[in-house]
Amino acid sequence: MDSPQEGVAPERTGVPTFAVEAAVAALVVIFGLVVLFGSRKLGSGWTTDGPGAGYFPFYIGLILCISGAGTLYQALLGKKRNHDIFVDGEQIRRVLSVLIPAAFYVLAIQVFGIYVASAVYIAGFMIILGKFSKVKSIVLGLAIAVFFFVLFEVWFKIPLYKGWLKPLDFLGY
Repeated sequence: MDSPQEGVAPERTGVPTFAVEAAVAALVVIFGLVVLFGSRKLGSGWTTDGPGAGYFPFYIGLILCISGAGTLYQALLGKKRNHDIFVDGEQIRRVLSVLIPAAFYVLAIQVFGIYVASAVYIAGFMIILGKFSKVKSIVLGLAIAVFFFVLFEVWFKIPLYKGWLKPLDFLGY
């Protein structure tokens, strides 16, 4: 005999949509304020020969502040707040499993250059997320980096960033 709980999905828990809307609206307001104050420094008034350098950016910042404040009000105090779950724990873990390595990749490019960082990034993704063998992943990561090195540096003569440590100096590039 089936239990009454069978076929019923467990209740999702996580970040509600109105909280995400409020956070984005607050960021829009902050960005609008930055534009407003920056345009005031440029001169947002009318000069003898027309509008100042900050005239139009001032009004763009004002529009951003007003629209962000309206959205923030609706998200936090509106009658029709959206209480649906925007993202749950499993979804955020999947997003972070890509976002965090991508952030480290960008930092690694600064230190080791694009070729070395890309080889490690590709191999790491293949091993950790793709569940490929370590040997196959490392070989493919190196092969892709070497291909792009030859393509840009040798054939097209377009030097790409080598990083602070310049690990490819021994090649003469």
